[in-house]
Amino acid sequence: MERKVSSTFHLLRLTYGIVPIVAGADKFVGLLTDWSGYLGPIALQLLPFSPQAFMYLVGVIEIAAGILVLVRPRIGAFVVSAWLLAIAVNLVLGGFFDIAVRDVVMAIGAFALGRLAMVHAGERAHAAAPMRPARAHG
Repeated sequence: MERKVSSTFHLLRLTYGIVPIVAGADKFVGLLTDWSGYLGPIALQLLPFSPQAFMYLVGVIEIAAGILVLVRPRIGAFVVSAWLLAIAVNLVLGGFFDIAVRDVVMAIGAFALGRLAMVHAGERAHAAAPMRPARAHG
């Protein structure tokens, strides 16, 4: 059972690490889509700078979040989960309900990764703990 948890953990860790890095990098090159087109009207009104400048900032955050998942999955997974929920809220406000649902599902997956990371860390700590002799109760 531990092996299945471990392989699932590593698969999700790679997925939630690499995908934000790729999406973040694409904010700079725009090969996948015009990301600023997904900004909701409220976000556009509140921005103190251009939508493209905001996308550059988003790209940096996404790259950092992806790296955090790869390096510290117990923290990074929850950061990515919260980030995806924030994106979903923006998408709902912009009327992109179908994409918002996808991002909520991805946020749930990232949250599950965070929980798996906690289990995985506990298993590693348990395996590394030295065996102690049982105490005599008398």
